[in-house]
Amino acid sequence: MEIIPGIDLVRGECVCPAHSSFAAQAGFSHDPARVAELWANQGARRLYLADLDGARMGEPSNLDAVRRIMKAANIPVDLGGGIRSLDTAKKVLDLGVDRIVVGTTAALDTNLANDIFGNLSENTVLSVGSLNGYVAVRDWQARTDERAEDFAGRMVQLGAKRIIFTDVTRKGMHSGINASAIRRMAKAIGVPIIVSGGISSIEDLREIKAMEPLGVEGAVVVTAIYSGAIDLREAIKNFG
Repeated sequence: MEIIPGIDLVRGECVCPAHSSFAAQAGFSHDPARVAELWANQGARRLYLADLDGARMGEPSNLDAVRRIMKAANIPVDLGGGIRSLDTAKKVLDLGVDRIVVGTTAALDTNLANDIFGNLSENTVLSVGSLNGYVAVRDWQARTDERAEDFAGRMVQLGAKRIIFTDVTRKGMHSGINASAIRRMAKAIGVPIIVSGGISSIEDLREIKAMEPLGVEGAVVVTAIYSGAIDLREAIKNFG
């Protein structure tokens, strides 16, 4: 299983450690390149980058930071946030990003989803946010009337090869994963799944690891590694 550290980007800075003890550690800064290098040195084989400005503005807004991250860490990166056209997707991939992450765009524009998955499926991850079982949209503040598994199945038919699945009610809440929702999604779609949201302990990672036979291939860990609740090096050693 791939354990993937997440880096949230705002105005060129890593904002994940805000108000956490991690931010006070000696030698730490909010420079995303330094954070990326730290995680790579602890054994990460991939990073998940969330361009939060891009998600709000509708186009990637932290590409300079992404370039510095890739140079510093020298491992594959996934990037989501503001990728809402095929041209933008190609531009981001041309920078050297390994996989783009597409979510709300696909939920609201099936034709665009068809374009992206039809042309770039091997380098695209579908992000499915679930809000009480339904597809979360608009920065996960609203939902559609479509069940998350049904939406994911539709996107798989259009060419999506893997998904990142987030129970948005668990994200950043230290509340643990929604294991039943993950299993339900895995059984419904039949493509590899990366789990995100609510991962707060080694026990959560152990439970995700046990779902590998269902097609679960990875876990994005953010708050727990910045707060120290999960030691990344140990997590990768035991479950990676």
